[in-house]
Amino acid sequence: MSSRLNRICRERKGSSWPAGERFNKSFVSAKVLQAAAEEIGVAGFSARDLSQPGDPEALVAESIDRLGGLDILVVNTGGPPPGLFESISLSGWDEAYQIVLMSAVRLVKAAVPHIRGSEAGRIVFITSVSVRQPIQRLVLSTSMRAAVTGLAKTLSEELAADRVTVNCLAPDAIRTAALERLGDLTAREARTPMKRLGDPAEVGAACAFLCSRQAGYITGQSLGIDGGSLVGVH
Repeated sequence: MSSRLNRICRERKGSSWPAGERFNKSFVSAKVLQAAAEEIGVAGFSARDLSQPGDPEALVAESIDRLGGLDILVVNTGGPPPGLFESISLSGWDEAYQIVLMSAVRLVKAAVPHIRGSEAGRIVFITSVSVRQPIQRLVLSTSMRAAVTGLAKTLSEELAADRVTVNCLAPDAIRTAALERLGDLTAREARTPMKRLGDPAEVGAACAFLCSRQAGYITGQSLGIDGGSLVGVH
């Protein structure tokens, strides 16, 4: 894996970060960021709201200054509120658009000119199983993450000649604080094919693989990390 790694995250629980690398990490929660930074050691960190224009661009510039370049961008945004379609206001749609889609667009727009110059450029978007199999009451997340998936596929074609890979990780039922807010985890665990929830470290390991040189011929893909919950053959 490259020695320069920039991870852009809105929310993170668990300890799936690969060891021995240089990171610049960003969270909305400064408290969570500080704890994670102390846990693994980082080259730098910054607490920003990636839904606000200017913050993603500033974060990329700051990361490049700290790391001396940029090889890898991992985009993982927090999800918008749950709800049925008719219960969600138009302003709710606008907020979800900024939180999930435009934060990704702004980060990539700022990062791509630098990643193009890398010998092993990697972009990974963390999406959701819902982009293939919609989840009830998550219409905002499903819609916006589907748009991110379309963005990733398009970018994978546009950046292929530069040997920059672009992929998505599509998790489901991972034991995080975000999942806890959606209801009883015991019942959720019982409904999974493997009768357990995924560990954040398993997502981290899959992400680390997609960022590695060994994954240099994998691009334009959505890798499911769902314990078999996706019903389908694709």
